[in-house]
Amino acid sequence: MKKIKIIPLILALILLVCSCSKSVPASKINKQDWSTNYTFVFCHGLSGWGSYDKQNKYLKYWGMRTGDLLEYLGEQGFNCVSASVAPHGSAWDRACELYAQLTGSVVDYGKEHSERCNHERFGTDFSENPLIEKWDSENKINLLGHSFGGVTVRLMSELMANGSEAEIKATDSDDISPLFTGGKADFINSITALASPHNGTTAYDIDHEEEAGSKYQNWLSGIMANANNPEQDGRAEYDFANYDMFIDNALELNSKIETLKNVYYFSVPCNSTIKQKDGTYLPDESKTEAMFCRSSILMGKLKEKTPNGFVVDEKWFMNDGLVNTVSAYAPFDAPQKEYDKNNVEKGIWNIMPIYDGDHMSLQGGFTIKNDVKEFYLKHLDMINRLN
Repeated sequence: MKKIKIIPLILALILLVCSCSKSVPASKINKQDWSTNYTFVFCHGLSGWGSYDKQNKYLKYWGMRTGDLLEYLGEQGFNCVSASVAPHGSAWDRACELYAQLTGSVVDYGKEHSERCNHERFGTDFSENPLIEKWDSENKINLLGHSFGGVTVRLMSELMANGSEAEIKATDSDDISPLFTGGKADFINSITALASPHNGTTAYDIDHEEEAGSKYQNWLSGIMANANNPEQDGRAEYDFANYDMFIDNALELNSKIETLKNVYYFSVPCNSTIKQKDGTYLPDESKTEAMFCRSSILMGKLKEKTPNGFVVDEKWFMNDGLVNTVSAYAPFDAPQKEYDKNNVEKGIWNIMPIYDGDHMSLQGGFTIKNDVKEFYLKHLDMINRLN
């Protein structure tokens, strides 16, 4: 298969989709009302990129069509950085990479994990260019993860808090990564999941060969096919992002991730579909990227029972083109409630109002422009006001 040259492709995409945009007026912010001003760490989703990646120079993952979001937030007084984790890697591998970037260390995927999954234990050395200067209980961070990035930051938080029993048993005490020893739950102030498939997505269960309208290109099928085994390096088939996003596997992963008592949790579900008279959902084409329309149609009517017996019913029909809205609320068994600005609690998922947009809307949109600067400005300001 002929390889596509990434940089020319990115440049072509820029010419196609990028346009100059004016910054939205900043909300009235009174920094004197802030209780904290910890660094905000943004983690991308499937097939995404961040500050360590070359393509980020040409097309920002965070901001897309509306300009550099993190630069804008920085101008308003927020310290924001973006991570670059494996585009198709498992939640475990991505969590290890995120930790190494935050600590300025060599990526350690763990002795037990790397041997079981049949890949190298160590990865990139970030000692000369860490994401942040200092990270501890006094210098906490706020984590924001888009799509699979939400799963990534949740798993890293679990390892930070409780470590890994398997890694501790398999590794000498002087050889183990601090990520796997736990005891660092107080390094994290908040977690925000943006359109995240907490409980998996039916996008991986639909029959992409089913006719859904000839005007929709089946781009998503190609993305998913590439996600199945992108590296061809002989690693275990369950050590990829696509495995973690099947419903049964996502639910199993949830059972291993604790909702930490002293961390603020927020989730932002998205929806770009319209309910039909027959109860199914169809994409609103004015809000749904063409690449998501086909999957959105099929997700909007799929009922099934997973191999482990989980029943997918009409509650799963509403979607953003890639993630079912119900899955993006919060992990099913985790404590959760609707967001109440007058009662924001730690140790419980505060579910924000459904964002009116497709799966890429919270990035700023690809061909459909979404100016999200004001949304993030208000969200980050709210977090900094919390005690």
